[in-house]
Amino acid sequence: MSDIVAIIGSGLIGRAWAISFARGGHRVMLFDSNPKAVPSALTAIAGLLANLEAVNMLGGQTAAEVRARMEAAGSLEAALAGAAHVQENAPEDVEIKRALFAKLDAAADRQAVLASSSSAILPSRFTAGLAGRSRCLVAHPINPPYLIPAVELVPAPWTDPAVVERTRQRLTLIGQVPIVMRRELGGFIMNRLQGALLHEAFRLVAEGYASTEDVDAGICKGIGLRWAFMGPFETIDLNAPGGVRDYVNRYEGLYQHLAQSQAVPVQWSGEVLDRVEAERRRRLPRIDLAARQQWRDRRLMALAIHFTEAEKEIGS
Repeated sequence: MSDIVAIIGSGLIGRAWAISFARGGHRVMLFDSNPKAVPSALTAIAGLLANLEAVNMLGGQTAAEVRARMEAAGSLEAALAGAAHVQENAPEDVEIKRALFAKLDAAADRQAVLASSSSAILPSRFTAGLAGRSRCLVAHPINPPYLIPAVELVPAPWTDPAVVERTRQRLTLIGQVPIVMRRELGGFIMNRLQGALLHEAFRLVAEGYASTEDVDAGICKGIGLRWAFMGPFETIDLNAPGGVRDYVNRYEGLYQHLAQSQAVPVQWSGEVLDRVEAERRRRLPRIDLAARQQWRDRRLMALAIHFTEAEKEIGS
């Protein structure tokens, strides 16, 4: 199996993928249609690698060693030459992806996997007409993948199951946690779950039941503490003496009753958005957004370190 990975598009997602693959031992070729984008990305990557090395999140490697596996490609063809895996990171526009995947399919090695980082567009919408459509799928990361390991693998109806498995194995080997969908569905898994939570969060604020701060506290200081290391099914399996069936027998009626008032989604714009934004800007002025984003990433680093240590001491 070739160790070359082509990163097509070097924005935030592309550079994050470059770090993940290079840290995992792959030689990474970066290409962007904007000639200035890759040099800028490599400069940003150098700073990120230094931060990761400082907290021992490069697997015992130095930033220089990981950076040495990355190379700027002068053309799309040069980036694809010999690549076993191609990770596309173009804008979320189906026409752009359709045109780009046609080029990738024509130029990449016949055995190369063609993966898109799309967070919303179904793979069938931009791979249907390709001769090599069986090797195409979505590999949607949670940004940044070098800190958050989950990656959704979404096949089109014609994606070869062997391609899905090969991608799952490659991502697992570099430290990601692939979530394999059995078939494509709008929103995939994580955006559908996140969307359901956001709908209810906006409802609670819109209808005057709670503030944005209290809703956030309910997650990060409440149920989110469990969700950091177990999902909803394991949560309910452990929250009743007899396990998941016992939990359903006890509480299904309650949740079915609640669902009746949750069936109609609320608007996120208009008056409620004005209220949400006002509350957030009182809590965090716009000028401080970038600093808070850096704080978030430092907290994610600390959490990743904790998970590694806890798994050694307690188990996963």
